[in-house]
Amino acid sequence: MIRINLIQRKEQKSLNLKKDEKKNNVSLIKKGDIVARKSYNKDIIFIVNRIIKLKNGQSYVILKGVTVRIEADAPLEDIEKVDSSRVADAEKKIDELLKRRINNNRGNYRVYPIKPGKILHLDGDRKYSEKSARYYKKLGLEAIVKNIPESKQAMMVRPLLEKYNPDILIITRT
Repeated sequence: MIRINLIQRKEQKSLNLKKDEKKNNVSLIKKGDIVARKSYNKDIIFIVNRIIKLKNGQSYVILKGVTVRIEADAPLEDIEKVDSSRVADAEKKIDELLKRRINNNRGNYRVYPIKPGKILHLDGDRKYSEKSARYYKKLGLEAIVKNIPESKQAMMVRPLLEKYNPDILIITRT
């Protein structure tokens, strides 16, 4: 009987520790943290955009991709902070991929060069509009990138088309 009580106490302590770990995870994760989802083998790096606490005691996080344009949600227990060096590595891989694509396409031109034309890109997310502008520049493309909230994009299209007279219009929405 004493042995069973000791085992039960040990199991109860273990459960309490797990509850404490959950509580600590809630207090450790905050808006702006760089995280990954454990259930997806930490394949995508996210930034915590919002934390939502439900009435049943569970907490969920709204996540935005750091290197990939994606928005997701996950239970708080499913996310884990990642080192900032991992973000730098992921951005470096994207830059290397872009360089390879540029180099691969340089030799694919016909006898005469093709000029793609002027691009007007409207994006509701400042971070991604800045990233797009950098990539257009690296590709040597003539692009005007405007960060315009999605709710205002429809009324801004015509004036911007008249002002810039682009050959290509790109509208990026989440």
